Amino acid sequence: MWLLQVTLTLPKPAAREPANGFLGVDQGVANLAVTSDGAVLPGPAQPGPIQGNGHVRALRARRHRQRRRLQKKGTPAARRVLRRLSGREHRMMTDLNHQISKYVVREAERTGRGIALEDLQGIRGRARAHRLQRRTLHSWAFAQNIEFTRYKAARAGIAFTLVDPAYTSQACPECGWTSRANRPARGHFACTRCGLAGHADHIAARNIAQRGVAGRAVVNQPHATGLPSARRDRESKPPASAGGS
Repeated sequence: MWLLQVTLTLPKPAAREPANGFLGVDQGVANLAVTSDGAVLPGPAQPGPIQGNGHVRALRARRHRQRRRLQKKGTPAARRVLRRLSGREHRMMTDLNHQISKYVVREAERTGRGIALEDLQGIRGRARAHRLQRRTLHSWAFAQNIEFTRYKAARAGIAFTLVDPAYTSQACPECGWTSRANRPARGHFACTRCGLAGHADHIAARNIAQRGVAGRAVVNQPHATGLPSARRDRESKPPASAGGS
């Protein structure tokens, strides 16, 4: 068998200005990824209520139980099966992240938008997950999905940004009111001020999209040197004399 490995250097196009805003993507445990349009990934986009990714969670739970049985057994044959299962699950997670990132980039390219994701660096130490969800939180490759989306967006010339994830599922995208009371249940959002209601992951994705637009506006804001500035005022003052007058 002959194998040919070819290395290609592809030109990196400049990121186009997102004419129609940003496509926000919320990553989570119950739903792997939900876009601001309401699509649940990696499965096909589901119109209407959020449908979830129960099939993925069930598969991972079944393999977790299988690993526990093999680890308890501890025989050489069981260790060989464990190594094989480990590689299989890694390939499954990588494939799912490729599916998610590919859909997001294609949808952003089709609609003339940029892509906004949460900056989840250190999420495992900050997040407070239910006891039954901690294993999924600590084993899911959030960073891999971000990197896959980043390089696919760069290759397509799509603007990509990471936004602050704080309170994305507690803030109302319509009136801006932020409160823990807006989350009466784990997957439900209901604004206590304006009454907007929906799935919490979809609401979070909408907030992420809005923060992407706001961050882009700040980056592109021209530096107005003629406006008053406390720092420039301090720098323009002559240094105080060390001696008396």
